[in-house]
This record gives sequence, C-alpha cells and structure tokens, in this order.
Amino acid sequence: MCQSDPATPTEAGESTITRGRSWLDAIGPGILVAATGVGAGDLAGGALAGARLKLTVLWVCLVGAALKYVLCEGLARWQLSTGTSVADGVFRSTHPLVRTGFLLYVAAWSFCIGGMLMSAGGECAQAILPIGDASFGRIVHGSLQSLVAIVLLRLGGFRLFERMMAVCIGVMFFTVVLVAALSAPDWAEVMRGLVIPSVPHADGKGVAWTLTLMAGVGGTLTMLCYGSWIREKGRVDISAMRACRIDLAAGYLMTAAFGVCMVILGSRLPIDQGLKGANLITQLSIDMQQQLGEFGMVASWMFRIGAWGAVFSSLLGVWQSIPELICEMLPKSETASATGNNQLPDRRRYNTIQLLLGIVPVFLLPFSLAKVQLVAGVTGAIFLPMFALALLLLGYTALGKQNGFRNGPFSTGVLTISLLLFGFLAAQRFLT
Repeated sequence: MCQSDPATPTEAGESTITRGRSWLDAIGPGILVAATGVGAGDLAGGALAGARLKLTVLWVCLVGAALKYVLCEGLARWQLSTGTSVADGVFRSTHPLVRTGFLLYVAAWSFCIGGMLMSAGGECAQAILPIGDASFGRIVHGSLQSLVAIVLLRLGGFRLFERMMAVCIGVMFFTVVLVAALSAPDWAEVMRGLVIPSVPHADGKGVAWTLTLMAGVGGTLTMLCYGSWIREKGRVDISAMRACRIDLAAGYLMTAAFGVCMVILGSRLPIDQGLKGANLITQLSIDMQQQLGEFGMVASWMFRIGAWGAVFSSLLGVWQSIPELICEMLPKSETASATGNNQLPDRRRYNTIQLLLGIVPVFLLPFSLAKVQLVAGVTGAIFLPMFALALLLLGYTALGKQNGFRNGPFSTGVLTISLLLFGFLAAQRFLT
C-alpha cells in the first residue's frame, strides 16, 4: 500500500531487471497477480476438468493464461500511457451511473469472494489442524485467518505483503508441481495434451468444461489491482512497459503451471463430481494418501499445505488490493483534495473498507461453501467480458487518443476472442 517508497519513474523506466535488483523487485507485481488469482476454486476447477476431460485439455491452461496476460498487458499499457487507471478511464467516458453500478457490483463481488476465501481457507486449515467438528473448525479457522491477514497488512504494509505472497506462491508452486510429478502421469500424453488442441465430447459438455477451465486460469476482478501494484513499484510512464511484460509473463507462466498440474492430478485420482472448491481439495488429499502408494502420505500432506497457501495468498491479495480499488471509485475525500494526491487512497477510508471486507463476510461462513462459491463464480465471470470490452473501446476515447493509447492488430484480435469466449461463459453461468 501507500506506506512504501516507490522508485522514481526513471528507475522504473530503466528496468529493475537490467539494474541488477532482486528477482522479487523485478517480477513482484506478476507474482502478486499469480498468487492472488490462484485459489481453491481454481485448483478444484482444474482437478474436475482433468477428471472429466483427462489430459487432452492441458493446452487450455496455456491459452487461458495467455488471454489473461493480454488483458493485464492492456491494463498496464493504458495506465502507463495515460497516468490513470482503467476504471477511471471508463468512468470519465461514460455516464455517472456506470460508476455507481460498477461500485455496487464490486461491493457484491467483494462480499461473496470474501466469504468464499474465508470459508475455503478455513476448510484447508481444518484439514491440516482439526478443531472440533468440520463445520465448527472451518468457521474458526476462516475467521482467524481473516483477522491475521488484516493485522499483517496493517503492520507490514506493501513490502511485507509482497514478501508473504512470494512465500505463499513458492509453497504453492513447489508442492503442487511435485505432487503432480509424484502421481506418475503418462508424460507422452502430457506433451500431446499441451501441444495438440482437442476438446473431448464428454457427454456433450466438453465445450462448456473447456471454456470453464479457460476462464478459471488466473483471476477475475483482482486483475484490476495490478495497476496499484505497479504504481507501488514506481512504474508511472510507458518506459516501464518492458518490465511489466516480463513480470506478467513470469506470473502467468506460474498460473498456467498450476492449472496443468491440477488437470494432471484430476486425471489420475478418483473424484467425487459433486464436491467443489476446498471440499474437493480436502478429498483430493485423502485420495492421494490412498492411491499414490509409498508416496501417498507425503503427497497428501504436501498438497494440503500447498492448497492452504493458494487460498491464504488469494485472501491476502484481496484484502490488500480491493479496498484500494473501491477507494479509487469513490468520490475523492477532503484529505486527498486538500493534499492534491489523487493517486493514493485516503488512509482512513482504506482502513475502514479493509476492516469491513475482513469482517462482514464472516456471516457467510455458516452457509454451504458450494453455494457461496457458485455466487462468487457467477459475479466473477461477468467481469471478464466487461474488462475485454473496456480495453477495446478505451483506444477510441478522447483520453486514449490524446495519450497515444491504441491496441495493435494482435491485441485487438485476442481481446475480441476474450470478449466472445468469456461473454459466452458468463451468459451460460448466469442463465443456468
């Protein structure tokens, strides 16, 4: 957040990578995108897709990550070209009701995703350290993790947040990749699934499951938070675009790797098709213990820890970034107006929103995790086509033309494909 001292525009423009800084300074924002975007729902979605479609859809993880890369790259180009966020650019070019409507949408999404993350985090932690019966333990663990996340973010600011996220994604990456390797897949089949596009029939549901997997690779609304993270790193003009492309490539390569590994695991283990999210993650860890022979016990516990790391990193990312996003959409406070600082949110307002986000969703914990995940999934799916459409249209706005923002033929093509694919999936989820 705004406690850190960002680098100067010159430093950012000369690229932190070529100046010999640490790897975390170089690819930090991309790591945050990956760590926030991969949660229990994404892991479970990959496993279910693997169970239904097997290894033939591994290529979908690569395509899904590539589409999200182009969306985030467009966000970075807009912000570095114009000096304002994508959301602010849209609001300047549309009726004031659009800002109000989007703010209500973000508030609803935040409530749902907050409840889902707290519930999923509680479920994963209960699988590692049981407290009473499963339902009670999930509520206790979920509530405690939310409070711990708020305290850590308040005490350590952005620098501690960035390092905690790096640790979480390191645990996620090491455990999930290793467990996938221990499951002894057919590596020739894995390579075919990665390079030869194919969509199984799957009783007529192959296309729907393929699109669901593609949309589930990476985040949804949290992608907007990449703008605040690159601002924290001092990237404020177009000269920093190369650094953004590099860290986004690193982040989405990790995201694709998680998706591939979960599809592999799903294809190797018996899966209860009625389970979702963290409930499925817990059952997968039990199945590993029973199915993977002498490595079963080790793989099971590694996977539980990795799954918890995935959920807790998502919770940290949402708790840190969404309050700032909401602050940007609210009318400027008297403090910001008096200081002339319209780039960073008012601290008191940010803290209040963060506290509400960390506490109010606790009321969703007694409800079924599957139901909460369903609502969160629908609200999140609606955002992706809106994001693609906004990036396509911003180049035609007065602010975009004035600052030279435009999408080339490749970006325009990929954004159009994203709009069509994610729009179809959003409509399907909303109607069903």
